[in-house]
Amino acid sequence: MTAMDASRHFHVDGLDCAEEVRVLERELGPLVGEDNLRLEVLDGRLAILAGAAAVPDPAILAAVAKTGMRARRWHGPEARESTDEGAWRRYGRTVLCIASGVLLAAAFAGEALRSGGLLAAFEAAPPSSSVLLYLTAIVAGVWFVAPKAIYAARTLRPDMNLLMLVAVAGAITIGEWFEAATVSFLFALALLLEKWSVGRARRAIGALMRLSPEVARVVDPNGTSSERPVDEVAVGDVIRIRPGDKIPLDAEVVEGESAIDQSAITGESVPVTKAEGDEIYAGTVNGPGALEARVTHAARDTTLARIVRMVAEAQARKAPSEQWVERFARIYTPIMMALAFAIALGPPLVTGGDWAVWLYRALVLLVIACPCALVISTPVSVVAGLGAAARAGVLVKGGNHLEAPARLRAIAFDKTGTLTHGRPEVRGITTLDGHTDDEVLARAAALEADSSHPLALAVVAAARRRGLDVARAKAVTSLPGRGAEGRIDGRNFWIGSHRLMEEKGAETPEFHRLAVEMEDAGHSLVAVGADDHVCGLIAVADGLREGAGDVLAELQRLGVEELVMLTGDNDRTAAAVAREIGLESYRSELLPGEKVAAVEALARRHGGVAMVGDGINDAPALAVATTGIAMGAAGSDAAIETADVALMSDELAKLPWLVRHSRRVVAVIRQNIFFALAVKAAFVALAAAGLATLWMAIAADMGASLLVVANGLRLLR
Repeated sequence: MTAMDASRHFHVDGLDCAEEVRVLERELGPLVGEDNLRLEVLDGRLAILAGAAAVPDPAILAAVAKTGMRARRWHGPEARESTDEGAWRRYGRTVLCIASGVLLAAAFAGEALRSGGLLAAFEAAPPSSSVLLYLTAIVAGVWFVAPKAIYAARTLRPDMNLLMLVAVAGAITIGEWFEAATVSFLFALALLLEKWSVGRARRAIGALMRLSPEVARVVDPNGTSSERPVDEVAVGDVIRIRPGDKIPLDAEVVEGESAIDQSAITGESVPVTKAEGDEIYAGTVNGPGALEARVTHAARDTTLARIVRMVAEAQARKAPSEQWVERFARIYTPIMMALAFAIALGPPLVTGGDWAVWLYRALVLLVIACPCALVISTPVSVVAGLGAAARAGVLVKGGNHLEAPARLRAIAFDKTGTLTHGRPEVRGITTLDGHTDDEVLARAAALEADSSHPLALAVVAAARRRGLDVARAKAVTSLPGRGAEGRIDGRNFWIGSHRLMEEKGAETPEFHRLAVEMEDAGHSLVAVGADDHVCGLIAVADGLREGAGDVLAELQRLGVEELVMLTGDNDRTAAAVAREIGLESYRSELLPGEKVAAVEALARRHGGVAMVGDGINDAPALAVATTGIAMGAAGSDAAIETADVALMSDELAKLPWLVRHSRRVVAVIRQNIFFALAVKAAFVALAAAGLATLWMAIAADMGASLLVVANGLRLLR
C-alpha cells in the first residue's frame, strides 16, 4: 500500500488554477505538514496523506473554507468518484454568470432607451432603477470571487481576485456603474471559461476510467461462468471474454485467439493478434474470437489503472515554464497593485490632478494587470500536451517531464528489449552433409521440445512457424552448460554449443570457420549432429526492433548529438548489433552501476540526456537521466515506475515523435507567455495615457485568456 492509498481525499469546489493551489498550500501546509499535502487541479482533488492522520476532517474543511473555497470528502477504492454535487455546485457559477450578463444588458438597454441612444447612455447618470440592476449584476458576477478576494486581503497576499474586487469597488465609488458591472460579468465569464477548460481535461480522465468495464465473466471450476465486480476478481482467476467485449482486467490468454484493439492503451492504430501465452490489457476491446485468460493483475493494479493514476498525478509535477510563470505572478501582482495606487494618488497629490480621472486610470490598470491569461497560459498547454501524448501511447508522468525531451542532446539505449525484442530468434541455418534446413530444424526442435532455455524456445518456435511435424525425442539427457542428446527414429542425435561440437570431435577447420563467423556476427551457435557427423549449424540471435536504424537516424536529424548503446552483453554481440543498427558508439559488459556512471558522464558532456530501457537493471540509470524512458508494454514494473516517460506500445518510433511533441509544447507555451505579456504591456501604456477604459481592459484580458486557452488546446490535435 502506498502513501496515496492510505490518504484521505477531498473534492474542492473552486480549485481550477494554480492560484488556488498556492492559496490552499499556504493555509493547509502549517496544519497538516507540506509533505502530507497533495493538490491536483486536473481533478479538483485534495489528498491528505497518512502522516497527517491526527488532523480531523472538520479542521481540514474549516481551513479550506477560510480561503473562500469549499471541500467535501471523496470515497471509493480510487477516491475518485464524487458524491452527488447538487444542482447549485454543478451549475451555480454558470447561472450567476448568465444572470450577471442578462442584468447588465437589461440595465444598459433601459439606459439607452431612456437617453435616446447608445452613446448618450454612456454619458448620462443612471437612475435608481438602472443602478439596482447594475448592482445586482455586480453581486452575481463577484459572488464566487469575493470570498477568495477577502482571504487575499486578510492574508496580505494580493491575487487576481483581489485585483478585480478593488477595481469593481473603485468604479462604484466614482459612479461608473456600467463599467463596474461589465468588469464583474466579463471576469466571471473568464473564470467560467477557465473552469470549462479544466473540466474538459477532467472529463478526459473520466473517459479513461470508464474504458474498463465494472464486471468480469469469471470461469468457475465446473466450466460455467458468472459475472463478478472486477474488484472481487483475484489474480489467478480465469475470465471469459466474448467477441466484441471490453477486456475487464490485465490477463494472460490461456485459450483462444483473437485480434485486440489496444489503441486506448498503447496507441497502436491496428488490432494486434493475441493467442495462448500473450498478455492482454484492461480497457482494450476484443475482436472476433472468444478468449479465456488468467488474471495477472488486480483491478487497482492494471495497466489502465496505473495510467489513470499517473496522468492525474502528473498535474502535481509542474513544468519549468509553469514554475517560472507562478514565480513571476507572485512578484508581478503586488507590484502592479502598488503602481495602481501610485497612479491614483500621485498626480492628484503632486500636481493637483483630477482625483476621478486618475482613480479611473488606476482602476483600468488594475483590471489589465490581472495575470489570469499569463497564469493559465502554461497549465492549459501542459494538460493538452499530456493528453495528446497519452492518446498516442506515450505516458508522460508530469509537466516537468513534458518539456525535457525538447532539450535532449544525448540518448543512451539499453540493448536487450529496447533496441532488440529481448527474445532470441532463429536468424539462419547452415546445412551440412546433404541435410535440408527443415531436417536440421526438426531434429533440433525434437531434442529441445521440453526445454525452457531461451535458445531452445527459439528453435521450437521457428519449427512451429514453418509448420514442421515435430515428434519429441526419446531418452533425452541434459548436458549442463553444453546442450542435450537423445534418440530420434532409433538413432542418437545431439544438440549444443560450439564447445559440445569440439567435445564430440566433430569440428573440422571448415566448421570452426563457420562457427566463428556466426559468433562474430553476434549470433549464438546451436550445432545439431548425429554420432558420426554434424547435420547443421543454427544461428540464433535477439532480433532488432523494426525500423530501429531509421529511428536513430531521425533522432540525429532532430539535433541529438550523441547516441550510445549501453549493454551488459559481451563485446562481440554488442559490436554486431551496433554495426547492424548503424550506431557508432556503444559500451558492453556493463553492470547496472556502470550504466549509471555512463549516463552521468553523458549528462556532464551534454546537459540533457535520456536513458531508454526496459529491465530492472536499467532502473538506476533511468532514475539518474534527465529523462528516463521505459519500454512500457514489455518492460519491468521497476523500469516503468522509475521512468519519467513510458512508451506503452514499445515502438521506438515514438522517440522522435516525443522530441517533436515536446518542442511543439514548449513553442506553444512560449507563444502564450509572450502574447499575454505583450497585451499587458500595451494596455498598461494605454491606461497610463488615459486611452483605455475599464470595459476595454477586461475585454482585452478575457480575449487574451481565450486566445491562450485556444492556442494551448491546439496540442490535442
